[in-house]
Amino acid sequence: MDYDIIIIGSGPAGQHAAWQAARMGKRAAIIERKDKIGGAGLQTGTIPSKALREVSYLLTRSGGMRGSFGVGARGQHGLLAEAVRLKQGVIAQQESVILQRILRSGVALIPGEAALYDAHTVAVSDAAGNTRKLTASVILLASGSRPRRPADIPFDKQTVLDSTSILNLRHLPESLLVVGGGVIACEFVSIYAALGVQVSVVDSHKQLLAYLSEDVVQVLADSFLAMGVTFHMQERVAQITRDEAGTLTTLASGKQLRADVVLFAQGREPNSAGLTVERAGVEIQDGWISVNADFQTNVPHIYAVGDLIGRPALASTGMEQGRAAVMHAFSGETHVTAENLPMAVYTIPEISYVGKTEQDVIKEGIPYVIGRAYFKDSARGQIIGDAHGLLKLIVDTRNEKLLGVHIVGEQASELVHIGQLVMNLNGTMRDLISNVFNYPTLAECYKIAALDCTHSLKLRQQQQQQQQQQ
Repeated sequence: MDYDIIIIGSGPAGQHAAWQAARMGKRAAIIERKDKIGGAGLQTGTIPSKALREVSYLLTRSGGMRGSFGVGARGQHGLLAEAVRLKQGVIAQQESVILQRILRSGVALIPGEAALYDAHTVAVSDAAGNTRKLTASVILLASGSRPRRPADIPFDKQTVLDSTSILNLRHLPESLLVVGGGVIACEFVSIYAALGVQVSVVDSHKQLLAYLSEDVVQVLADSFLAMGVTFHMQERVAQITRDEAGTLTTLASGKQLRADVVLFAQGREPNSAGLTVERAGVEIQDGWISVNADFQTNVPHIYAVGDLIGRPALASTGMEQGRAAVMHAFSGETHVTAENLPMAVYTIPEISYVGKTEQDVIKEGIPYVIGRAYFKDSARGQIIGDAHGLLKLIVDTRNEKLLGVHIVGEQASELVHIGQLVMNLNGTMRDLISNVFNYPTLAECYKIAALDCTHSLKLRQQQQQQQQQQ
């Protein structure tokens, strides 16, 4: 064999798989079809959108921030230019870090389009059309995903955009219509509304981020409303057309909405079409690849990780999946990943959560209480001016263990890890109460929320005693 393992895709999952293989002394190669490494995580998704969001966020914190970015008199177009400059700088720096780490670890980086030739052979075609075959004992598929682009949507990369092409905008539109109410859609609503664009949202659900707790999402919705965002909920798009004035979107209800630019952000689809996995006998359904708990496909030495295997399709989980797959492939070790995985939505304000929602515990019939802490009631929240932030705990009344942590507000994506650790270590709300947090901090809200839970528990116990006496 040419290599011990060939990894198709240089995104977060592929990188961490390669580094794990190198640490185990294996000959590893990454094949990447794009001219830049990093996949959607670095080039067209996670990092660039978060870099743009950072500029928008700072602008919402203080009007004086405009001066600190040197954009004052240049207006809105200057703001976007500065945001793009920051985005490109972060991408370039991260790309350099990743590339150096790959080369230092001894992993081969091979440019070209990869396709499975047979169960142990990968055919790699370069830009000149030349093809060579490489063999490996183990093959790992980590080619990621791309924005879903329905055939009836007239994408043109100028006025009708997906979540990749919108990152290439060089001028701020006066108005933006976002189709979708999920994570990606809400993040771009935040970015452009904060930059002064008139943003409208069309979504078929009753609320944004339909799978999250209503009270948490309401804080985000209120923030959007304060930035001038308008909502068209429980509506579906019937048609999008382009004309000299921009775009015209017709809804199923008959309503018509005009906007300079439309962002269609309704899901992603796997990059599996060109892999020809059927040649190796790998089963595939609607483009998604099925794996077992060790990330093996139905062909035991061929693994798949990251977006290719579906939810949760996060950079963080993809990294761990890549590492776990390599450990299993070469040592037989089944890596046990922490049960409770954190999720984050990088909107303004941020939302982050771990564990179950109220809907989950109600469906499962688990007795529970809720504890809440509002950022405005903490000294740090008052200092930073976050009047709407909320930290919410869901606690099992039978054993006082945390079932879920839901946070909306500044630093939510950082704060959630405290609750995650408590849950993964089988801790209870009493652990949060007995812990000492720095003062003043937002982390202190954990203790406030836990104390709120004890109050709710006492009330429940008193009610139960009264019912028994009656």
